[in-house]
Amino acid sequence: KIGSQLFVFFKSEDDVKMCHGLRAVSSVEMCSFDLSSLIRDYFTPGQQGSTEPAARAGWNSKVEYFLAQVGFSVGLGNVWRFPYLCHQNGGGAFLLLYVLLMLVVGIPLFFLELAAGQAIRQGSIGVWRYISPRLAGIGYSSCVVCFFVALYYNVILAWSLFYLGNSFQYPLPWEQCPKQGNLTVKECEKSSPTSYFWYRKALDVTDSIDETGSFNTYIVCCLLAAWTIVCLGMFKGIKSSVKVMYFSSIFPYVVLFCFLIRGLMLDGALEGISYMFYPKLEIWADIQVWRQAATQVFFALGLGFGSIIAYSSYNPKNNNCHRDAFTVSAINFLTSVLATLVVFAVLGFRAKGKVVECVVSNMEKLSDHLHSGDVDTILIPHFNFSDPGSVSVEDYTVWFKQHGHDVPGNLTECDLEKEMQKGVEGTGLAFIAFTEAMSLLPGSPFWSALFFLMLLNLGLSTMFGTMEGILAPLTDRFKTLAKNKTKLTIFSCIIGFLIGLLFTQRCGNYFVMMFDDYSATLPLIIVVVFETFSVSWLYGADRFLDDIEGMLGWRPHVIYKYLWKYICLLAMLGLLAATTIRMFITRPTYMAWNQDKASEEYLKYPGWALAVMALLIIFAMMPVPVALIHAVLQDRTKLTSRDTEIGRYSIVNTDDKCETPMTDMSDLDQRSTTAASFS
Repeated sequence: KIGSQLFVFFKSEDDVKMCHGLRAVSSVEMCSFDLSSLIRDYFTPGQQGSTEPAARAGWNSKVEYFLAQVGFSVGLGNVWRFPYLCHQNGGGAFLLLYVLLMLVVGIPLFFLELAAGQAIRQGSIGVWRYISPRLAGIGYSSCVVCFFVALYYNVILAWSLFYLGNSFQYPLPWEQCPKQGNLTVKECEKSSPTSYFWYRKALDVTDSIDETGSFNTYIVCCLLAAWTIVCLGMFKGIKSSVKVMYFSSIFPYVVLFCFLIRGLMLDGALEGISYMFYPKLEIWADIQVWRQAATQVFFALGLGFGSIIAYSSYNPKNNNCHRDAFTVSAINFLTSVLATLVVFAVLGFRAKGKVVECVVSNMEKLSDHLHSGDVDTILIPHFNFSDPGSVSVEDYTVWFKQHGHDVPGNLTECDLEKEMQKGVEGTGLAFIAFTEAMSLLPGSPFWSALFFLMLLNLGLSTMFGTMEGILAPLTDRFKTLAKNKTKLTIFSCIIGFLIGLLFTQRCGNYFVMMFDDYSATLPLIIVVVFETFSVSWLYGADRFLDDIEGMLGWRPHVIYKYLWKYICLLAMLGLLAATTIRMFITRPTYMAWNQDKASEEYLKYPGWALAVMALLIIFAMMPVPVALIHAVLQDRTKLTSRDTEIGRYSIVNTDDKCETPMTDMSDLDQRSTTAASFS
């Protein structure tokens, strides 16, 4: 007797006929005279209640799988988020903290998802439903979050396409301010050519999220093109997407190395890199730095999306997923470091140019004041300022700290580090700061086209993984969708494009920020908390390690048991608490562009926007309690149905002292004649 099912075993095939008579009128689930065949047919993982297609697709080679997994985990965040965090949070000290958290939390959780997908060979819904039907909601939540991310992520690809298209002209349209008649456009003159092109030409952005504005025709067309590329790449599942990944996963590394070699030749590159990696160990005392490092580890590896599970489910059972976890994580980290070197080498060049301009301007002011006799001779610098171009930044900085504030004329501090901090995160890095730096290089259209083609490929490989995190679980769970996977892919892309039109309005950039900051962060952390708890406590860490041993042929170190059960779980709960508290203590803000001031400013989200954020989070997490309640009610319904059948057919009643049918063989033998009359 197992749950609500009754299994009866007999010594001969003839006696099984009697058992079938019992099945006709009772809750007997299966009759067999061969215990081993029953175990094979009924209890083999993936058979009971499984909706997995009979012939599941697989990777043609380990290289394909590796490219897909690396392509998904290495995305835009490695290029424009990690360098900013590293610079803001202690440089080399942040790198050490990041490596520590990746080893203790990131890699164990990454290994957990890889092993779960490979062992059960299902998408995220099937994996957690296999462990317990009450946990199926975890997989559905992952699908919802993947859908939210895909909506705004593809808009970033659309922006990249727009800039890529504008890169094939000389001079580049963001190199100089446009003119109206004989006058320079004031908005551009007050800011910079790159800022003006981004906010006014590309986005035509409004002053706040409350002002919706019309649709941006160019961005709508680029978004349609982006979704078309994704749809064509996913048309035949992993068989077609992996062909694209041979290019999209490798090409960014070629571009990064090209930029690194070119960047190191630029004046100011070494200063930029030294500022980047200068360690500030005191930053470890700041709890917010730990929160940001943990969040970056979390998102860099793509935990909780279900894409890792989906990709690993196509692997053969004996694939060494333990080695894959370390290899992919190492490549992810090294890519982040490589991108950081590139970013700060190029930004160092940009900043050095601006600082030199600042020094020259101030020296010219100082010369004017000296000629007019406004400056005390004690304040005159020891270096030759009559030739402003020959004054070094270091000499000027030392002099300014001593006497700069005493000199009339409002001389400014020409600080290289402060200059590097301007616009070095997210879209500000890619579409303003880095774009401006590239416009200063000889052959700027070539470097610009190369850079935005790299962004496009980085985003594409991540989009393929995100879409696989939606499509694979649904097709594994529902046979109808599995039979129409191509139609499902096309339908998903059409829906994604239609909803994505929200982000192509003039205020669309603000919605991208909202989705990026709030639609995925909290729900994904909660998903991973449930995943870790389900495997380590409900399923059992030892049992899970047994399964891994059966796949790999060797048992991973026992330390994983304690990492999953305690360290990872407590770390994720701490991150969840820190993120939630921060959301409630500090009212969410977004960076807006003020057209009159021609500058960026932080504004608080209005009440309706806060309600939208709350709905996004609630909607993403709703499947977890709904699936739990549904499973509990379903179990109660089955239990009630079983009790009704037992009350109706007394022939299969067993004594209270009997635990299994095997102890009732004598009673069943005595009733064989009665049972035969039902067959």
